[in-house]
Amino acid sequence: MNKASLIDYVAQETNLTKKDTRIAIEAVLNGITEGLASDGKVALVGFGTFLLVDKKARTARNPKTGDAVEVPAKVVPKFRPSAALKEYFADFDAEVETATENAE
Repeated sequence: MNKASLIDYVAQETNLTKKDTRIAIEAVLNGITEGLASDGKVALVGFGTFLLVDKKARTARNPKTGDAVEVPAKVVPKFRPSAALKEYFADFDAEVETATENAE
């Protein structure tokens, strides 16, 4: 599902216009982004937690040449699903996982 299909789904479920739904979804996404920027964590009970994680500087290898490359330290967003979300997908059909892996 991409952003456009999410907007379609939410608009249908809520009987809102697509324009209003797009505005609401963008506000939610901006709120998550701003929450991460200000607090470093956004917890949505029953869904999961978005948090910022510090990645240490490291030395990697260029796969093409084999040369060492210094990768600087950085902060990256991470998502941890809630127990409820994990449980929802616990018995999910394995064919979906295969299709997802093939899409990546």
